[in-house]
Amino acid sequence: MQETVYSGIFYYLGEFRELEVLVRDGRIERVGMDIRGFPVKRLPGAVLPAGTDIHVHFRDPGETEKEDFETGSLSAIYGGTTTVFDMPNNAVPVDNYEVFREKLARVRGRSYADFGLYTMFTGSNEEVISRETSGIKVFMGGSTNSVVVPEIDERKARALDSFNVPVAFHAEDQGCLAAHQVEARDTREYNRSRPLECEVAAGKAVDSLKIRKRVVAHMTYPYLSAESSVVREVTPHHLLLHDSMGLGPLGKVNPPLRDKPTVEANLEAYLRGYYTVLSSDHAPHTQEDKEEFEYARAGIVGVETRIPLMLALVKKKVLDMKVLIETACSNPAEVMGIRKGRIDVGYYADFMCVDLNSMRRVNEERLHSKNPWTPFNGFDAVFPETVIMRGQTVLDRYEAIEEPLGEFVRDLK
Repeated sequence: MQETVYSGIFYYLGEFRELEVLVRDGRIERVGMDIRGFPVKRLPGAVLPAGTDIHVHFRDPGETEKEDFETGSLSAIYGGTTTVFDMPNNAVPVDNYEVFREKLARVRGRSYADFGLYTMFTGSNEEVISRETSGIKVFMGGSTNSVVVPEIDERKARALDSFNVPVAFHAEDQGCLAAHQVEARDTREYNRSRPLECEVAAGKAVDSLKIRKRVVAHMTYPYLSAESSVVREVTPHHLLLHDSMGLGPLGKVNPPLRDKPTVEANLEAYLRGYYTVLSSDHAPHTQEDKEEFEYARAGIVGVETRIPLMLALVKKKVLDMKVLIETACSNPAEVMGIRKGRIDVGYYADFMCVDLNSMRRVNEERLHSKNPWTPFNGFDAVFPETVIMRGQTVLDRYEAIEEPLGEFVRDLK
């Protein structure tokens, strides 16, 4: 039995407090002061819940020249994220239980972060989806290595709902995309080739489905009602980047970067608490894949910068810490059904320690992805100094430990 009292300035119940937190076997057992009889470890800076990212593409297996689970999960730890959920649209699609089990066996023992795995829905494969799956991904419009399911009828909705796991939708209407298809040469043309109307049509269709756990992925505009029960996901690149920034192939992503007024409206919606979840949609590619816009692959690196970029906005008093913690930590963990994202009794002891006065510029050469090329190069960010996962230190003084300690989320005790 491992027992430790962590002391420090914790973000607890919406405010910073000097506290002591008793952790026993990876879980928080008590929160208070003057907890006696146990070894005490003082944590530096401000202690926040560590993050959960429900939308990453670690390219493993099939395209490990771009990323693998070791490098992707290591990047997550350096960015304050201790739990990741990997999407199924690999070069070898995860669309049945055999491939799922092969991938799970491959990843076990190699991930620095705790992890879950999605399965891809093809429209008719519900009989061969593993019941161990952490979530199901549906592509309503075409994207990298995807199987498009343009419409979800009542039978498909019942099948998806029967798994009782989150169902994440890539919400772009395929018919609409086909009608606007052109060979785009820059981010503005790419935006016009996959316009917002395609996203709105698909997202509203998802909103009408009778599926309990619906996630509309990477929304680029707040077009759904705030009263909707749908989980509304947004990414930093759809909050901070627009199609007039001259980003070239680094800015090519699905759905596209929108025009500046749309992005400003999206950021304002995020700041006021409209979005449920902040995800990275981490999707690395090689430099060769990002050379010429017309042929470049879509995707942006982001698992390591997701939280640090937003912490810089907190420091600048643009973003409320409460919104960041809810969207990057507590809400995504709740959506995926894991006891993380809060500093409270019964939750896993997953913390990140940050110094909000230690802001620095994103430098892609210091990121830990296999292909760290990022449009956020030069942006202000606050990276964590220390990260703790289930009571174990996995990042200390800005350096990760060498041993990958991540576990499959269904194996957590």
